[in-house]
Amino acid sequence: QVQLVESGGGSAQAGGSLRLSCAASGFTFTTHYAMSWFRQAPGKERELVAAITSGGGSTNYADSVKGRFTISRGNVQNTVFLQMNSLKPEDTAVYYCKAGTRYWGKGTLVTVSS
Repeated sequence: QVQLVESGGGSAQAGGSLRLSCAASGFTFTTHYAMSWFRQAPGKERELVAAITSGGGSTNYADSVKGRFTISRGNVQNTVFLQMNSLKPEDTAVYYCKAGTRYWGKGTLVTVSS
């Protein structure tokens, strides 16, 4: 059974940093799935933030976070990370981890104050 558990959310000031983690289990992490982070702000649709291939060799980012966020995967730890720097109030959202095309975590809340 695939399980994804996010952590690392919380509150930050604008300009600050947070690091999200997504611990994965129930599948062969190193080969099975591309991993991605999505976010959903209040009253808005869920949107892709960043994605990384199963081998970690390729990443892509939403234009709104390019140069500020970095996605990576620790294959030993079966974990995918999202390093978020230079946070802005508009980054406030629930952040979700996704494995492949159908498995979702429950999300972690990030709140950025100005």
